[in-house]
Amino acid sequence: MTAKLIRPVILSGGSGTRLWPMSRPEKPKQLLALNADETMLQLTAMRAAGEGFAAPIVVANAAHASMIDDQLAQCGAAPETVILEPAGRNTAPAIALAALAAGGGEEALLVMPSDHVIADVPAFHAAIRAAMPLVGDGWLVTFGIAPDAPETGYGWIRVGDALAPGVHRVARFVEKPPLDAAEAMLAGGDHVWNGGIFLFRADIFLGALAAHAPDILAAAQEAMAGAAREGTRLHPDAQAFAASPSESIDYAVMERAERVAVVPVSMGWSDLGSWDALHAISATDEAGNAHQGAVIAIDTANCLVRSDGARIAMVGVSDLIVVASGDDVLILPRGRSQEVKALLEAMKQRG
Repeated sequence: MTAKLIRPVILSGGSGTRLWPMSRPEKPKQLLALNADETMLQLTAMRAAGEGFAAPIVVANAAHASMIDDQLAQCGAAPETVILEPAGRNTAPAIALAALAAGGGEEALLVMPSDHVIADVPAFHAAIRAAMPLVGDGWLVTFGIAPDAPETGYGWIRVGDALAPGVHRVARFVEKPPLDAAEAMLAGGDHVWNGGIFLFRADIFLGALAAHAPDILAAAQEAMAGAAREGTRLHPDAQAFAASPSESIDYAVMERAERVAVVPVSMGWSDLGSWDALHAISATDEAGNAHQGAVIAIDTANCLVRSDGARIAMVGVSDLIVVASGDDVLILPRGRSQEVKALLEAMKQRG
């Protein structure tokens, strides 16, 4: 990739509630094999491994430590460090921990969520290569996903003036927009989705935190100063880390810093944020069904059907999502899988 090694930073603290019942707090979606034989975490590590890349730093929930160790060992991507967050404080504090663990110097950090799909890895690597000269000069770089729909669930980025081949200044960040605004941005052709993947030097990110979110930096520094190490596992001080504000990297740094660039890229990206999203990228049979596990379907079309145990039998239905895991079965129409979060909230309220 470049003469200097890039350090992957894999964020694996999410709970993946929208893919219930298979994704649960004790084993969230990044630790599941959903669209390939490998888990989402393994695929993330493998796409930033080999020549040009250093061993990854993983930031994760302490409850998942053993599963993360096992899965990364299986795919040959043993981490340099696994930082076990004592509590979830959003992405800016998590990345601050990783930047400090990396030494806080000029090393380039490639920050990736652990639960995204990137089908075209060569395109991703080409985007990284395009960004690296600016990263070396101190720019904070994000990767903008070429949009194909007026998505209201994503943040958007307006692409500004060219800084280098394939790299542009960020003109503005747009929070999750209403539908009419998303349609206008898609039609205009000068906006991309904010994919939540970043590349920057550790020292530049920490400097931006010092300028724009000093409370986050101070809490991370104190948490790392009191951290306990156990092999590759690093346990930041819980009390110090709990004092950190809970903020995303976008809000804490990217929307406030001066030298922020975007690399627009089409790389078969999906955040796999719902069962509908999984159906969209899954191989289907001649009737449009994507199924896995013990499934029998007759006169059935355009369904996503998955089971990790129970047999599912379907006759004469269409456009359904049916997922069975353990003692739980989810059934809903396609197009409404974003409502799983509301369903879980209702289940909590009912005990």
